[in-house]
Amino acid sequence: MPRKMPTRPTNDISQNFNAGVLAVFSTEDVADVGHQPKIKLKRKLSACYEEQRLGINRLYLSRQNLAEIVRVVRVPRAPVQISSQDVAQTEDGQYYRIDTVQVVENCHPPSMDISLRAVEEDFDKRLKEDGK
Repeated sequence: MPRKMPTRPTNDISQNFNAGVLAVFSTEDVADVGHQPKIKLKRKLSACYEEQRLGINRLYLSRQNLAEIVRVVRVPRAPVQISSQDVAQTEDGQYYRIDTVQVVENCHPPSMDISLRAVEEDFDKRLKEDGK
């Protein structure tokens, strides 16, 4: 019996996004020219995510490039562009730098994997200090 509408290829894998909410921020330097950079975060996107396995190859490749990737999350494909210059925040308040963004094939809904690097600086604390 043929499939009825709505249709999608039968080889697509259904993906759920129920691990939490990821907020993506663009970064902007708001310091005067010649002064120490002051990073301002501007919310770009909020999306639900699903944790992905951090493979051993990806872990060792990131260490070779002196970037410690600590998490990989899968989010629905965004209507805005996400780049490696952006910062992500999970619902627990932890900030991460975005290392890579990769489109996932044969997945429904269309998704992308985002590799997250640990960030040592506390953006909220720094913004409060800069405001004084």
